[in-house]
Amino acid sequence: MEIRAIFLSKGHDFKGRFGKGRLENSIESVTEASCVAGKGLVGDRYFGFKENFKGQITFFDWAVFEEVRTHFSLSDLEPSVFRRNVITSGLDLNSLIGQSFEVQGVKFEGSEECAPCFWMDEAVAPGTETFLKGRGGLRARILSDGSIRKGKA
Repeated sequence: MEIRAIFLSKGHDFKGRFGKGRLENSIESVTEASCVAGKGLVGDRYFGFKENFKGQITFFDWAVFEEVRTHFSLSDLEPSVFRRNVITSGLDLNSLIGQSFEVQGVKFEGSEECAPCFWMDEAVAPGTETFLKGRGGLRARILSDGSIRKGKA
């Protein structure tokens, strides 16, 4: 398993924006992120959002990112556009729904698919929402404090 990228954003681009258009909050690419049990990633928009929140951290599969790039002929597409925190390879994200797992010594619990919404059609290309159904990533709770970093796990 490898962490290919880690992203944090202090603000929401899509949440609560139906009919209003997206915002353009910056997304920071970092080499390491601090995980706080029950809270989220330090510096991210969902840190301390609410108790037992299902999306304290989100994961997305590099292979799915590559498929989107190929399918929609978007060679310049960056993985940050999906607004998921951790881009991984070599990890079956859907198999972790309802399961506890560990990455680089930090414990997580997969809560549900990070289901794509209609905003994906605006952020990436028309048809992306449908294309990502069933493989939009993983929302998870953080069960132990620690740090994750880019690289092999």
